[in-house]
Amino acid sequence: MTDSPPPQAPPPPPAPDKARESLSAIRTEVGKAVVGMDAAVSGLVIALLCRGHVLLEGVPGVAKTLLVRALAASLDLDFKRVQFTPDLMPGDVTGSLVYDAKTAAFSFREGPVFTNLMLADEINRTPPKTQSSLLEAMEERQVTSDGVARPLPEPFLVIATQNPVEYEGTYPLPEAQLDRFLMKITIPLPERAVEAEVLRRHAEGFNPRDLKAAGMKSVAKASDLDKGRASVAKVEISPDVLGYIVDICRATRESPSISLGVSPRGATALAATSRAWAWLRGKDFVSPDDVKALAASTLLHRMQVRPEAELEGVTPATVLDTVLATVDVPR
Repeated sequence: MTDSPPPQAPPPPPAPDKARESLSAIRTEVGKAVVGMDAAVSGLVIALLCRGHVLLEGVPGVAKTLLVRALAASLDLDFKRVQFTPDLMPGDVTGSLVYDAKTAAFSFREGPVFTNLMLADEINRTPPKTQSSLLEAMEERQVTSDGVARPLPEPFLVIATQNPVEYEGTYPLPEAQLDRFLMKITIPLPERAVEAEVLRRHAEGFNPRDLKAAGMKSVAKASDLDKGRASVAKVEISPDVLGYIVDICRATRESPSISLGVSPRGATALAATSRAWAWLRGKDFVSPDDVKALAASTLLHRMQVRPEAELEGVTPATVLDTVLATVDVPR
């Protein structure tokens, strides 16, 4: 009779992921300045992990700018803000050649786009020519001037805010530029309880212009982003889930109500955001629920409704809801 093997010791618990903890702490830190925007903050963190850009849309006064400033305060990254106005020129954003009388030569003066985190405030209040000046920076992560390509710092993220286009004094963003944004996050008017909390904080002396007084500090560094991105790249996304993403995007193009559906770039973006969201939730694989959770913020701004369908009340959101309800979900 042989002796039975000794019982195996239980495996040690997995080591905590410090990068995930640091990036998740951003939500708590931003909450010291803004109230009820956990979903928006999660979207911004996802964009950081995916090296993508974000468009924030909401009516004036819902704390879009404060949200971005609070995000910047929670990150140990360089931050610059540009107020987009009707008279803003492309060179005011990207930089331009300046004549130096001492050297009798032209030298390039960097614009505010040379930073890690750039807030393009009220981007749709400037004409399309200036809006388009960001296209190369957002896509190629460089600025070309006088035939010389100048790389932007790493990481580089543009967070643009805009008011809805039906408000006076705004210019709709070109479709080519909208497609450069990884996500579009809509900031709604707050619920009553959230608005009451905002008023309570202001009554107690909260100053939105002084975030240090609110106790905000940096809780994540560029190294945390690098580690997080490396971990996100290891999250498994099965062929069935990839096929599910493809079917969703193709269904938007085949809808009779849509004149411009989601491009392959949009499908790639949805796969990336779903992966990052799964990792933030502590998972090592992407499920169809992760895809559904990120579909609206990643795809809606890439869809255009036909004018005749728009007159009947059809919106990109209603079309996407129909698509998500009809496309077969993999097991």
